[in-house]
Amino acid sequence: MGAVTSTMAAKFAFFPPSPPSYELEEEEAEDCGKKLRMVMGVSVRSNSNSNNTNRKKVDVLKLETKRGNRVVAVYFKNPSASLTVLYSHGNAADLGQMYDLFCELSLHLRVNLMGYDYSGYGQSTGKPTEQNTYADIEAAYRCLEEKYGVKEEDVILYGQSVGSGPTLDLATQLPKLRAVVLHSPIASGLRVMYPVKRTYWFDIYKNIDKIPSVNCPVLVIHGTADDVVDWSHGKQLWECCKEKYEPLWVKGGNHCDLELFPQYIKHLKKFISAIEKSSRLRNVSGPIMDQTEDHRKSTDFRESSISSIDQRERCRLSAEQKEKPRLSIDHREKSRFSTDRREKSRKSVDRPLRESNGPYQNEKARNSIDRFGGMIRSVGLCNIDCFKPTATAI
Repeated sequence: MGAVTSTMAAKFAFFPPSPPSYELEEEEAEDCGKKLRMVMGVSVRSNSNSNNTNRKKVDVLKLETKRGNRVVAVYFKNPSASLTVLYSHGNAADLGQMYDLFCELSLHLRVNLMGYDYSGYGQSTGKPTEQNTYADIEAAYRCLEEKYGVKEEDVILYGQSVGSGPTLDLATQLPKLRAVVLHSPIASGLRVMYPVKRTYWFDIYKNIDKIPSVNCPVLVIHGTADDVVDWSHGKQLWECCKEKYEPLWVKGGNHCDLELFPQYIKHLKKFISAIEKSSRLRNVSGPIMDQTEDHRKSTDFRESSISSIDQRERCRLSAEQKEKPRLSIDHREKSRFSTDRREKSRKSVDRPLRESNGPYQNEKARNSIDRFGGMIRSVGLCNIDCFKPTATAI
């Protein structure tokens, strides 16, 4: 049975860049010892915004996994950070391609950030399998604890596409985990390929079954026009969360381009701020909705609830257009009329939260986000073609 699962994983899930986008070299450390550094390939160097000063502040590591592989990891230290993000990237990228994005996320979100390559990716040894990715993320998390002294309650797990698999698997084992971010996640491997309604024993990355066991706030980010992993995956996972945070459904966003939308970094900043201000003890009752501004807790809670209702309504209409007979015009009109009434009642609440698209946007914040978007465009990042090796790069 295990062999069937591994075969399915290898066939559908893993497309490591070949050749790898980077190499590793040893150099002299300040303590007269040796340390590793990454040497980027030509394609990465030509698009890279990082400078040598930034690279000197990054630790490059080789970590031993319990399955006998040695995986490469990078650790970005932010002096003002109180939280640490452990980032699991998508299936068609390696650390060389993700390097600049990691650097910018650490800077803009004010977090420490560790990223790692799966077994068989980049300069990591071994072969990519589902079980190996679980061992890989465990080795990275163990490094954060043992080498950097990071506490479980200060860790945010971030999983992108296939990376949502190891992210949720580890999250179920960490009862004090601070938070989880799922970026274009998969409900399960088989569900990406076929519209199955239940989990089979030979499925891989059974995220839909694991997420109810995650006991911390979960942010789900998904593009509504994702043609690789359908938006329905993100919606299903969000519905199954114990502690939901306001999701980000990026209108028109595809699988590889969500970082280009201004609301991506804005929503992540809002989430990190809420998590930072939350209680460090996870036994405090009640979900974290939005604590970025204490005096707006009640309006933020109403906004989150209304937004969630609206988005479930939109995704239900979209799903029924594909799988069921179309709803009657009268029924849609009635639903739209009800939505309009809600819109009128929440105009005063909406205005602060629509600053990213309206004339009330803070100019300084917009410039910062524009620079972030410019960096992503220069990198030419399209790091995930999950289960679809012929997907068009953006």
